[in-house]
Amino acid sequence: MKKPVKMAWNEPGGSKDDDPWGDGKNNQQGPPDLDEVVRNIQEKVAGIFGGKKKGSGSGTGSGGRMPGNFGIGIIVLIIVAVWALSGFYIVDQGKRGVVLEFGKYNETTQAGLRWHIPYPVESVQIVNVSQIRNVEIGYRSGGGEQATRSIPREALMLTQDENIVDVNFAVQYRVKDAKDYLFNVRDPDVTLGAASESAIREVIGKSKMDFVLTEGRSEVAQRVETLIQQILDLYKSGLHVTSVNMQDAQPPEQVQAAFSDAVKAREDLQRSRNEAEAYANDVEPRARGTKAQITAEAEAYKQKVVIQANGEASRFLQVLAAYKKAPEVTRERLYLETIEDVMSKTSKVMLDVKGSGNVLFLPLDRLLQGTKMPFPTGTAQSSGGQSSGTTSSQQSDQRSSSSSQDDDQRARLLLRSREIR
Repeated sequence: MKKPVKMAWNEPGGSKDDDPWGDGKNNQQGPPDLDEVVRNIQEKVAGIFGGKKKGSGSGTGSGGRMPGNFGIGIIVLIIVAVWALSGFYIVDQGKRGVVLEFGKYNETTQAGLRWHIPYPVESVQIVNVSQIRNVEIGYRSGGGEQATRSIPREALMLTQDENIVDVNFAVQYRVKDAKDYLFNVRDPDVTLGAASESAIREVIGKSKMDFVLTEGRSEVAQRVETLIQQILDLYKSGLHVTSVNMQDAQPPEQVQAAFSDAVKAREDLQRSRNEAEAYANDVEPRARGTKAQITAEAEAYKQKVVIQANGEASRFLQVLAAYKKAPEVTRERLYLETIEDVMSKTSKVMLDVKGSGNVLFLPLDRLLQGTKMPFPTGTAQSSGGQSSGTTSSQQSDQRSSSSSQDDDQRARLLLRSREIR
């Protein structure tokens, strides 16, 4: 006799009584009752905190509900404590905490351990006010090995003399007011970038190309920094610009070759100017020294002439006074002094001619040089020596010459004596 084959409970023809998850009742095929599930959970929680399950006690009086209420109170206290402890927060050094009460600004807290009414009443936003931030205008620096790439729409700017320059700026800034940084401007960092580009274009537009590319770089950066800060203060953005650096400034790539030639010519001009200044610095001191020397010599000569003139005038006045007292004696003394002065500066030769006492004047320069000259008959002494005589005609010529010279000498002395009078 064959045994009946038992089918699976979930196959056609199978019995629902074989359902391992079922309760063995064929009349309950729907989902469990939600109210019953909630009651079961409440009973379990009440049992944990000392409550009695339904049907386990003799009644449901007030004596059976007290332990459950006590447990709920403890839970509430724990939840409140956790909620209150969640209000503690720490503000690191160099940061500020901005406390918001229902989304509205309440206060700004300094560094340290702080507490605020927990969410949803109050919330805190931490702002780093010591971090130096950076914005790049005209270029973007790549991280790692990536090269710096240029942004032409930001870098190309028009100068006052209608030339185009390619400039790159780096602006460094930090937060100086956390409240203004969070609430006055929607995106302060983006605003600073736009303000920086605007300020750079304004400064470059008021400067000439040569000034921007050569000696005016530091001045342009300073003016840009001042203008950016003015714009940020006008917006009350809570930002402070710490530095503005011009990373690069050059003409556009299309005209760089021509500009390089112009730069070389400018450098040659500057070199020539420096050489000229060096030469001038070398020549001018020597010229001033020569001028000072000539001036000093002229001043000394002037003083010498003046002193000599004063001396001559004083001497003349003294002679005049003496002449007025004794004219004859003074005249004779002047004559003798003059003869003494003249004779002391000339060579003298005394001739002794036989039969004559005349004193003859001869050309002494030739006589002293040893030139042969015809002498008159008789003896001639020159420094103790004698010479041969000459003919009578030659003697007469020498006498006439001597007499004429003697007359000239007497005429000069007479003229001088008249001037003294």
